Amino acid sequence: MTYPLIAEHGLIGDLQTAALVATDGTIDWFCCPRFDSPSVFASLLDDRRGGRCALAPVTPARTTKQMYIPDTAILVTRFLSESGIAEVVDFMPIDRPHMVSDRRRIVRAVRGIRGEVEFAASVEPRFDYGRRSHRLHVDGTTAVFDAGDQSLQLTSVAPLERDGDDVRSRFTVRAGDTNGFLLESGAAGSPQRIGGGEVIQLFLDTVAYWQRWLEQSSYQGRWREAVERSAITLKLMTYAPSGGLVAAPTAGLPEQVGGSRNWDYRFTWVRDGSLSVYALLGLGFTEEAAAFGDWLRARVEERAGDGSGPLRIMYRVDGSSDLTEETLDHLDGYMGSRPVRIGNAAADHLQLDIYGEAMNSLYALDTGGLGEWGIGHDGWNHIVGMVDWLCEHWQEPDEGIWETRGGRRRFTYGQVMSWVALDRAVRMATARGRPADLDRWLRERDRIHAQVMTKGWNDRLGAFVQYEGGDVLDASLVFMPLTGFVVPNDPRWQSTMSAMDRTLVDDSLVYRYDPKASPDGLPGSEGTFSLCTFLYVDALARAGRLDDARLTFTKMLTYGNHLGLYSEEIDPTGQQVGNFPQAFTHLALIGAVVTLDKKLDTQRTEMMRRLGTAAGLIA
Repeated sequence: MTYPLIAEHGLIGDLQTAALVATDGTIDWFCCPRFDSPSVFASLLDDRRGGRCALAPVTPARTTKQMYIPDTAILVTRFLSESGIAEVVDFMPIDRPHMVSDRRRIVRAVRGIRGEVEFAASVEPRFDYGRRSHRLHVDGTTAVFDAGDQSLQLTSVAPLERDGDDVRSRFTVRAGDTNGFLLESGAAGSPQRIGGGEVIQLFLDTVAYWQRWLEQSSYQGRWREAVERSAITLKLMTYAPSGGLVAAPTAGLPEQVGGSRNWDYRFTWVRDGSLSVYALLGLGFTEEAAAFGDWLRARVEERAGDGSGPLRIMYRVDGSSDLTEETLDHLDGYMGSRPVRIGNAAADHLQLDIYGEAMNSLYALDTGGLGEWGIGHDGWNHIVGMVDWLCEHWQEPDEGIWETRGGRRRFTYGQVMSWVALDRAVRMATARGRPADLDRWLRERDRIHAQVMTKGWNDRLGAFVQYEGGDVLDASLVFMPLTGFVVPNDPRWQSTMSAMDRTLVDDSLVYRYDPKASPDGLPGSEGTFSLCTFLYVDALARAGRLDDARLTFTKMLTYGNHLGLYSEEIDPTGQQVGNFPQAFTHLALIGAVVTLDKKLDTQRTEMMRRLGTAAGLIA
């Protein structure tokens, strides 16, 4: 069995689902028709049983390169050899993305650039994570894979041949030639043959969509390419009909290759989505921020949580809350990393921090971030109920931000974000004269602050710690200055950062915590957490350590893949591990850049002012 590295992939999508394309031209992950639907191609999780759509030269290319067409999500995989150069252009056309539909299309166009290159293609769908068989009908240049309530149509320029329940094709492209395929689900009727003009129009329409969308960006800073690629990647991971942002489009990719820390991230976390509001508003993407605000407002109003309080920590992309976890024991897992899990048992966790993240984003939207977007009377009553619940429960032990399975504790981060929830609720009430038990909210807010400053602080370490009475550091606490709980130059915070430098930072990369010092109930180890590294950059910049912040950020950019995409973690060898790409990481990248740019601009302005003053004195 052979598996590509996790980082050796690009992402394409149509705002309802997405696919991974490896640098060898194989689509090895594709769920249909939604992000959280069962897979059709999943050879990334089992090379034999998962299914794939492969497209590559018959004679392996000496060199392969992968790139995006600028300012788009159209992926180009280039194959270079002595006999010629050709490229595969992959994209998913976007048509009425806000309307729920089973229709998904993947275009795979092959272009000859120089000389001649013979290609081999194979389409091997394995429906329902490889658990469901299908019937196949092939007719010249079209094929239909029928799995009962789901089917996939294939239309090709070149003739197709049946190979058992799969389809294969071989063709040669010369300089100027175009060939390729259209894969389509949810289509009505029989597959229609495609002409070159139709594919070209789909291509032009898709280019125009992405370039128009990116024109909304207001970012003009130092790291424009990284920021815009992160923005496009986040857009690709957004389910347009609801506005929900998936944590990642994949499931089962391991945090440690060969280990069991393999989770399903194809859902919308309240935490991740709430943080996206600030990133999107900071770049000028107000429509996406409003869409998630609507999604979050609906979750607050429906109160679907049980043991987790009024909110659940995560939901399906449509807002439903059935995330029952199960294992796919028939799949080998990526490079033998088992079990492969779908669903997520952490959905039932109590994680108090989500109330702070939710209220922080609702506050941003309600106070003018989107003009007239706001919380109405009924919506405010639901918020009051949620905040009153938090007043009664903030001091309870919870599972914490990292969703460990080692039991509940009174995590400092959960209390900090509970303070944020109450603080933002007070501000929302007073800014618009809304009815609320302000005395109670203010009293509980101040109690939380005092609790964190006493029981969340360890005098021996000179640092805020992971949980009450503990002696373990936690990178989530970098949110303390980011949310205003402490000021960046507070001696306690400066001391905490120094302690983090010694224990959590490894050559600019940041661990979220030390599993050996704070057992999380899971076997194996993990790498550094890319989210935490970018948050650390943000905290360094706010603390005035601009040289450290800029160097750490520059180093971190080298860990992105060839397209600027990031998974969840970096292993000890520098390889990306975990689900890919991860929204949280790209959100934190954008946040770090916005803060770092602002601080560097301020520094430069101050330097120029001082030079001007000195020149005036000399004159």
